[in-house]
Amino acid sequence: MATLTRQDLNFGQVVADILCEFLEVAIHLILYVREVYPSGIFQKRKKYNVPVQMSCHPELNQYIQDTLHCIKPLIEKNEAEKVVVVIMDKEHHPVERFVFEISQPPLLSISSETLLSHVEQLLRAVILKISVCDAVLDTNPPGCTFTVLVHTRETATRNMEKVQVIKDFPWIVADEQEVHMEEAKLIPLKTMTSDILKMQLYVEEKTQKT
Repeated sequence: MATLTRQDLNFGQVVADILCEFLEVAIHLILYVREVYPSGIFQKRKKYNVPVQMSCHPELNQYIQDTLHCIKPLIEKNEAEKVVVVIMDKEHHPVERFVFEISQPPLLSISSETLLSHVEQLLRAVILKISVCDAVLDTNPPGCTFTVLVHTRETATRNMEKVQVIKDFPWIVADEQEVHMEEAKLIPLKTMTSDILKMQLYVEEKTQKT
């Protein structure tokens, strides 16, 4: 049985592939569960052996794909600390922030079959938690929108303006109001730990949404 070590593969690329595929599913599901878009634009699919909801809207799907395509190089280099899905009201004030804190521990020698199946089980548990998160969150006001933020390590921040992965899709510094929420409560959703990836998911929810 083959084993994987850091020297045997592009460690960062493996993590980035797994995580970006997961984040795409997670973002679609958050938008569905939190009713940012009408349920009619979503279709039921199966991922990680559980049913999920994925958007059928071409422009929305392209935005999510382009965003993750730009985040992927940062994950490969272990320069992304958090990926945040921010849901905002009509006045562009955040009402919820779904925060994915990510880190890459040293890779141990482990069989590839065991590794991938174990990670898939952990990601499935996170997806299942997102699918029922509306039970612990208050209803959002109508007309909400969303954006995706990435928190990077300091070295990455200095270099990001020089790197434009997709033409006409540049990184910009987030507005202060997108990053910080006043009177927010923190709701832990799920923590996962594996040999290649550690992730903590929690929601920062505005106490008074209306």
